[in-house]
Parts: sequence; C-alpha cells; structure tokens
Amino acid sequence: MKLVEAAERLFAERGFDVVSVRDITHAAGGNVAAINYHFGSRDGLVAVVIGRYITPINERRMVMLDELEQKWAGQPVPVEAVIEAIVVPVVEQIQQSKMSEGLYCKLVGRIFGMHGSLPAEIEVQFGALLDRLKRALRLTLRDISGEELVWRLHFVVGGMLHMLTHRESLERISQGAAGTPDMATTVGRFLRFAAAGLLEGTAGSKPGPTPQVLPPVSTRTEPEVVEEPRQEEPAAILEPAVPEEPAVPEEPAVPEEPAVPEEPAVPEELPVPEELPVPEELPVPEELPVPEELAALEEPVMADESPKPGPVVKKRIKKAEAESPQVFFDF
Repeated sequence: MKLVEAAERLFAERGFDVVSVRDITHAAGGNVAAINYHFGSRDGLVAVVIGRYITPINERRMVMLDELEQKWAGQPVPVEAVIEAIVVPVVEQIQQSKMSEGLYCKLVGRIFGMHGSLPAEIEVQFGALLDRLKRALRLTLRDISGEELVWRLHFVVGGMLHMLTHRESLERISQGAAGTPDMATTVGRFLRFAAAGLLEGTAGSKPGPTPQVLPPVSTRTEPEVVEEPRQEEPAAILEPAVPEEPAVPEEPAVPEEPAVPEEPAVPEELPVPEELPVPEELPVPEELPVPEELAALEEPVMADESPKPGPVVKKRIKKAEAESPQVFFDF
C-alpha cells in the first residue's frame, strides 16, 4: 500500500508522464524491484491507481442511473438529475479520500484527461456508462440526434474535469474575482451550466439567438463592393492615327571567330647548378736524389746530339767483344 499511496500523491502533483519508478520507490522507502514484484511493471502500477479511483466512481454512477430509471419509469428524466449522476460520485469520493481535496481533484482530472492511455478495463467502463446516459436522456432530449447528444455529453465531462483541476488557477488568474467557494457551491454552478448546454435548442429550453458561426474558410465569400457611378467624361477629339514605321530588319548575326588555340606553356628553365669548387693543386713532391750508378748510366742528351753510351756501357761492350768477336757494334 505504501507504493500505491506514494504513486497516487506523485501522480497528482506532477502527472503520470513525469514520475519515474525511482521517484515512487524513493518516496515509499522501497527498492526499484518492488514495483516489478508486486505490479509487474510501472504500467501495472498506473492501472491499479486508476482503477482504485475510477472504478468506484463509475459503479456509483451506474447505481444512481438505475435509481433514476426506476423513479421516472416511462417519463422523461430531468437533465439536472442525470448530470448529478455524473458529478456527485466524484464529490463523494473526494470526501472519503485520505488525500486533500486539491490533490484528489488533480489526480482524478489527470486520469480523465489521459489521451489513449487508459487501461482497457476502464475504457470498457466508460463505454457502458455512455450507453446508460444516452438511454436515460432519450426521452428528455428526443429533439436532438444521437450524434449531437454524444458530443454534448462529451462537453459536460470536459467541463467537469476543468472545474476539478483548475480551481486554484482560476483564483490566481482572476485575482480574487472568482472568490473561494466550497465544493458544493462550485458543483451547483456547474449543474446549472451543464443543464443549459444539454437542453439548448430543445422543447425544454427557452429559445435563444442562433449563434453566428463563421463558415469554413473554403466557402467564405467576400462582401460585394458597390462601386459609385462614374460621371462620363466628354469624348476626346480623335486625332488621325500616325502610321507606324516599317520595322527595320535585324542585321544578320556576325559569326563568331574561331577561338585561337592557346600556345603551349613554356616550361620553366631548370635552375643552373652552382659551379663545383676547384680542388686545390696537390704539392709537387721533391725530386728524389739519383744514385751515382744510375746517373752514370746515361748522360743527359743534348737536343742537337745523339745519345752516347756511358763509361759503364762501353766497358761492358768491350768485354762482350772480347768474348764474342763475331758481334760488331757500331756506335
């Protein structure tokens, strides 16, 4: 029960779409797994909260409609009595609830204001209630069609929800002009207003002016503008028409000259490499001294004389002549 009561209070304060599972378990002093264990999911908990408040209200409404049909058997049921069967069960639950009046009204208003999110069981209850309301009013509002009756009942329920959920806002917006009436006074005002809406245009209502409803945009017509009659001006003297000059034939278009092909781009000159540094001349080695024997072998040859053998060579020649007299050398 702690989880359900915590969820009811948070749903009333913030709305069904804002409150999370963690918010509920934190307010109830439990853990997150408790909701899945007891209700299967968060949606299961929401269904329990909605059923806990809406089911008793709808059951009480059915009982009150049964009592009206028995009391007014075969006769038109007063419209005010049918509206009481819609509103009074809500007020009774407010008085029996442990919640404050403001929180209870907000919670019930948020439940009725949910769009396409009501549990399937609650939607079945509302469908059955709508059929019972139409049956209770079929004799009283026999002058209107079934479609019109459904829409008028829809407006009645919407007005009731607005009355329950926005009382405090009305006090602030009106800056006190709305007063601070109790629930009984507010419900009495709503009953008179809703009854007049249901009875509008029927035999039980006073005929009122037909509301001027603008036609759809596509069928609207602009009011005709009546132009004032214009005074005819005296006819002007017509001047003889000046013959138009013959059209000058256009000069033939000069053919455009063929485009001159662009010259190929001249490649850029390659950069001239820098001159390599000239290596320094190697030092000339000094002449080695010539041994005496080698110097004696050859004498320097003059430019105008033929070379002559040195003394060593002559000595060897003489020796060879002595050993081989047949060989003759001519120097």
